Amino acid sequence: MGLAAFAGFFTAFSMGANDVSNAMAPAVSAKAVTLRQAVVMAAVLNCLGAIFLGAEVANTIASGIIDSGRIADHRQLMVGMLAALLSSGLWVLVATFTGLPVSSTHSVVGGIIGMGVVIGGPGSVRWGVFAGIAAAWLISPVLGGVISHFVFTHIRKNILYSRSMLMAARRWAPIWLGLTLNIVILSFMYKTPLGKEMRFSGADGVLVALGIMLLVLMLSSLAWPFFFRRFIGGKKLEKASPTRQVEELFRHMQTGTACYVALSHGANDVANAVGPAAAIYLIASRQQMFSQVEIPLWLLLLGGLGIALGTLLMGRKVMATVGEKLTRLNNSRGFSVAFGAATTVLLASNLGLPISTTHASVGAVVGVGLARGFASVDFRTLSRIVLYWVLTVPIAGVSSVVIYLVLSRLFL
Repeated sequence: MGLAAFAGFFTAFSMGANDVSNAMAPAVSAKAVTLRQAVVMAAVLNCLGAIFLGAEVANTIASGIIDSGRIADHRQLMVGMLAALLSSGLWVLVATFTGLPVSSTHSVVGGIIGMGVVIGGPGSVRWGVFAGIAAAWLISPVLGGVISHFVFTHIRKNILYSRSMLMAARRWAPIWLGLTLNIVILSFMYKTPLGKEMRFSGADGVLVALGIMLLVLMLSSLAWPFFFRRFIGGKKLEKASPTRQVEELFRHMQTGTACYVALSHGANDVANAVGPAAAIYLIASRQQMFSQVEIPLWLLLLGGLGIALGTLLMGRKVMATVGEKLTRLNNSRGFSVAFGAATTVLLASNLGLPISTTHASVGAVVGVGLARGFASVDFRTLSRIVLYWVLTVPIAGVSSVVIYLVLSRLFL
């Protein structure tokens, strides 16, 4: 169990260094927060999300991809899952050293496929399930890019290019604020493990969304001067240009959305790291495969700490790539990126699509960049990122086979 716990911690560390950085990268690039603030916020929020909102009962990824009935020896399955975890964490860590964002979930999937092929043969892999996961390589970035492109284009046309920018902001900002709050609250209701346990219906979501929009619009019409001067900081910026004041408005909304993405990431993705570790323990003690495993609180805590340390120690590299190298961002563009990525994850999750938060974030950045023309996007950096996405599953799979062969000589 000690080795399994280490593998879970190692995978969580790699996840924090790579995946989590996507949440705060646009906010850093747009100077909504400093790099140090972003790293600390992402680490703390992911840790809190993992501990207080994380899944106590998680579906083991292996149960969906591997047909365990084809693997007679449960010891082989246990060692294979350990190899898959180690190979996943290793590949994500290698990608982090190069500063390129990859999907830790896809890396774990690649590791499991590799160990499944070597233990049970190609027939033990449910290739149809894998095809659905692979579809996320296209679905996630395209959907994120389309949504963020639309959001920024609307903001630019109706606010930034308006003759009276502050009046236009007063008209449209409450609507975008209400939509942002809707994304955050509905994501909590339908995507986090704690929200799923409450079993909200679709009608509940519609009522909540309408209530939030009405409340925000009512409050904004009654208390806009107070809201603008106190919360947004307009009193300090009253001598600044209208553009600067509007960007300050979007800075706060961008920071709030990025914080939620980080909190949600800890709540949802910590199970990718510690879920297999809990499964290894159960397989070792009960000699059978489980479709679901109970994750003890101490293991959630271990995963949260791993994510936090990974973000603190190595999160800067991927933040620089996503937030600065792909395209230049300011607060309105950064808000569009955060809104597009969060909306993509919410929509895809409720449609049952195998979405990748990393891919959605990168796609959203590119979508905003393309709104300003092709010259605004660094396609050389983008091509390197896409190449790493394509290589994730085969490299994680091959390294999983190698690690399994080494571990099997030691433990089997």
